[in-house]
Amino acid sequence: MFHKDMQYRPMGRSGLKLSAISLGGWTTYGASVKAEDTVKAIITHAYEQGVNFFDISDIYEKGEAERAMGRVFADLPRHELVISTKCYWPMSDDVNDKGLSRKHIIESIEKSLKRIGTEYVDIYFCHRPDAETPVEETALAMDQLVRQGKVLYWGTSEFDGDTIRAAHQSAREWLAHPPRVEQPQLNLLSRRRFHTDVQPTAEQTGMGLVTWSPLASGLLSGKYDDELPEGTRLWRSENLRNAYLTDDAKDRVKKFKTVADELGVTRAQLAIAWCLAQRGVSSVITGATRLEQLKANLDALKVRITEEVFRKLDEIFPPSLGQ
Repeated sequence: MFHKDMQYRPMGRSGLKLSAISLGGWTTYGASVKAEDTVKAIITHAYEQGVNFFDISDIYEKGEAERAMGRVFADLPRHELVISTKCYWPMSDDVNDKGLSRKHIIESIEKSLKRIGTEYVDIYFCHRPDAETPVEETALAMDQLVRQGKVLYWGTSEFDGDTIRAAHQSAREWLAHPPRVEQPQLNLLSRRRFHTDVQPTAEQTGMGLVTWSPLASGLLSGKYDDELPEGTRLWRSENLRNAYLTDDAKDRVKKFKTVADELGVTRAQLAIAWCLAQRGVSSVITGATRLEQLKANLDALKVRITEEVFRKLDEIFPPSLGQ
C-alpha cells in the first residue's frame, strides 16, 4: 500500500512500515459504533487514504471490536494491512483467563485470530505489565507465537523502561524475538512519563512507539469546553471523566485554542500533529465514530509545527504535566 498524502514510518529498528496515523477500536467499534455500515465506511475510507495500521484488543467490548473490524478487513487485501491486537485483561471469571502467563497468551491469540478472521496478526501487544508473571515466561511465550507464524512482531503497552529492558534481556539470554514496539499514552496533557522514561528506553532498545489517546479522550478537541455532551467518551466513562475533566485541564485546553486558531487548524489536528512530531513516534493511534471525524484527523498530517509553536505549547502544557 502507498498513498501520496500518507507518511509511512519504520517501526523502530524493524523493517515494518506503519502509516503515521492509524485507526484504533477502543470504545468505538462494537461499542458506541455498532452499525456495520458505519464501521465499514470509516475503516474503508481510512484504508483508501493510506492508513495501513489498525489497532484492536481482545478486551475492547469483550471481543466485539475484533469481530466488527475483522468483518471489514475480510474485504481488504490482507497483505496491505498491519493488524494488531492485545491480551492481558480478564476475559472471564476463570482464574487463568487473564495476565501474561504462557497459558493465557497462547489461548488468547487463538481466540483473537478466530474473532478477527485472520491466520496471523502483525503485532501482538502485552496490554499491560503483569507483576504476577516472570517477564521471561511472557517473552518466551511471545517468541513461540512468532516462530509459529501466528504473530509477526510482539510489543508492550504502558510498560515502564525497567520492565521493557528486562524483556530484552530475557530475549537475548534465550535467543528469542524481543519486543519491537511499545504503545504508550501520549498527549499534551499526559507527557511526563513519555519524555523521561518511555522515549529514552525506546531509543536504547530500538523499539518503535505507537501512541494512543492523542486527544486525551476528546478533551483536547474542545468538545468539553462548556458542557459534557451526552454519548461522548467522557460522558460514558466515569474513570476517564475523573482523570481528565478537571478545571485546570479545561483552562489549558481553552488557551490551546488560541495557538490552533493562529495556525488555522483545529485543536484536534494540532494535538495529533504534536504527537506525530515527537522523536521516535512511528504512528499515532486515533479513534473515529464518524467519517467526518476521520477525515479531519487525517488532515493533521498537513500541520507543520515551528519551534515557536512548540514553545507556546510547552508554556501551556509543560513537559512535566500528567503521567
